[in-house]
Amino acid sequence: MSDKNDRRSQRTRHLLGEALVALIREKDYNTITVSDIIERANIGRSTFYAHYRDKDALFVGELERVIEVLSHHIPNQDEIPFFPSLGLFRHVGEEYELYKALLWTPGIDLLIKHMQKSLSNRIEQGLQKSERKFDIPLPILASFIAGSFLILLKWWLENKMIYSPEEMDKIFQNLTMAGIEKNKI
Repeated sequence: MSDKNDRRSQRTRHLLGEALVALIREKDYNTITVSDIIERANIGRSTFYAHYRDKDALFVGELERVIEVLSHHIPNQDEIPFFPSLGLFRHVGEEYELYKALLWTPGIDLLIKHMQKSLSNRIEQGLQKSERKFDIPLPILASFIAGSFLILLKWWLENKMIYSPEEMDKIFQNLTMAGIEKNKI
């Protein structure tokens, strides 16, 4: 029975996520309502609220899902094995119109703040697993890496992705790894 409920819950979350992404492609994020989302997903209001507090929580959940998927498919584990930066650059490049629309949304600061926190947590966990020792406390180092990535990502979107995802990742790696390697014990 719980297996069926887990599958049903996953299906519902998937439908809601797809509905939100489709709506973001059509109109400004701030104009999208929970009613729009549940209508597009063909899901009841109580079902939506059983899974998410509001549309921001749904959006954050979708970001978490993307980061989780990319974390399991890290293209180049030799450089930063605890952070799927190339995968994220590629994903954003493939979904340029979606992320460009989000970039100009007034509520983007809240979403960037959440992404910073989420990425920092994942990076810190990866650093702990790597068993490397650093002069800088891991929460600070992880926050620096996540913040650097998000700043570069924002710049890349604002400049119409004039570099390929691979070039942006190389820039990120060069800037970030120098600081990380310098502070290893």
